[in-house]
Amino acid sequence: MDPESAVTTCYRHPAVECHVRCTRCERHICPDCMREASVGHHCPECVKEGARSVRQARTIVGGRVSTTPVVTYALIGLNLLAYLAELAYPRIVDRFEMVGARLVGPDGGHYVYQGGHFGGFDAEGVVAGEWERMLTSAFLHLEPTEGTFGILHIVMNMIALWQLGRVVEPMLGRVRHAVLYLLSALGGSVLELLLADPGQPSVGASGAIFGLGAAYYVLARRVGADMASVNRFMAFLLLWLLLSAGLTSWQGHLGGLLAGGVVALAYAYAPRDGRRAAVQVGACAGLLVLLAVTAAVKVSEMSGGGIP
Repeated sequence: MDPESAVTTCYRHPAVECHVRCTRCERHICPDCMREASVGHHCPECVKEGARSVRQARTIVGGRVSTTPVVTYALIGLNLLAYLAELAYPRIVDRFEMVGARLVGPDGGHYVYQGGHFGGFDAEGVVAGEWERMLTSAFLHLEPTEGTFGILHIVMNMIALWQLGRVVEPMLGRVRHAVLYLLSALGGSVLELLLADPGQPSVGASGAIFGLGAAYYVLARRVGADMASVNRFMAFLLLWLLLSAGLTSWQGHLGGLLAGGVVALAYAYAPRDGRRAAVQVGACAGLLVLLAVTAAVKVSEMSGGGIP
């Protein structure tokens, strides 16, 4: 027998003689290709195949596990950037003497959200076709020129978003968390459109934050958490809702709470099988359609009969 014919080489490096086989595919592998396994060694391809077959960890609602609340931090960043834009825009306008573009409110304050395509919620603006206000209003806040509640508006909202987001986002996953936040913001704007004074503009992330509060309650019940502290938090949230009736837009708060609760229920109690993602997507899409149709009908009524 020819001795050279008995020499075995690595399947990835034909010039390297080796005598070790992959315990899965039994191909010869050299020291550079050996991957330590519980029994023997594996080749790189078998290691990759094994990694693909390992079931990825999921949250209780089926989202990807994430220990860092990236979406929450991003939302806080967007709100802060928008607030800085509110403060800087009038000064930039004044510097270049663009008096015609100056955004001046009825009380003499300067506001990004009172004009342009990046605006706060305003029924008249929505009726005029500026539908983006239904969402952009959730990223704007009152300015310091508007009295004591000015700077506190964004500070309180961002603290609440930071506290809730760090709890809710890891339980939902990034994508589901972002969808719930945006649908809650939209739900708040739609209820404002239905119930609030059409001549009263409104801004703030409170509606979306109330939606996160509802999600926190639903998810806590779903995982069987100690409800004592959760119930205390919800009592505070409902007290905030009642007090807001005399200070800010309670309609936006209630709309966000209801929309967030609906989405969270769909997330938490969807069947835990192959249908779960379809049920969750369907519920979110259904809520989006409902909100859009409701807003469209209301705007049509206001356009036909005039805004009071």
